[in-house]
Amino acid sequence: MKIAIGSDHAGFRLKNEVTRRLRESGIHEIIDLGTDNAEISVDYPVYAFRVADIVSRSQADCGILICGTGIGMSIAANKVRNIRAANVWDVTTATLAAKHNNANVLTIGGRLMAPERAIELIDAWLTTPFETRHQARLDLISGIEQGKTIQE
Repeated sequence: MKIAIGSDHAGFRLKNEVTRRLRESGIHEIIDLGTDNAEISVDYPVYAFRVADIVSRSQADCGILICGTGIGMSIAANKVRNIRAANVWDVTTATLAAKHNNANVLTIGGRLMAPERAIELIDAWLTTPFETRHQARLDLISGIEQGKTIQE
């Protein structure tokens, strides 16, 4: 699987550890879209857009974004059409992000999570299949992106 990954300065160390472990697995191709260090403050929307854009254009199968809490990256990535970014903090939320929301970008808090936990969540997300019974709801979201009004 081809995975795009990015972080801001707050998520840099966790991004590097996650990237190393995913590459070592030999299963995934990783596209590291930055940032390059933890010492210089950078704007997380830049990296969120880089990853979300690659995923939305099918140049990567999915994306992982890491900032201090994962919240800012999630908000920014979700502004890109066809992106369903989910901020997760445990195996349950990671699994449900895949199973119910078909999330194609995962966001994680670099200041809140140990590398072992992050890998556990990423593995749960990557290995959980989407339940197609939820597709109608995703279609409603796509309609919103296209400017359609939705009603119950």
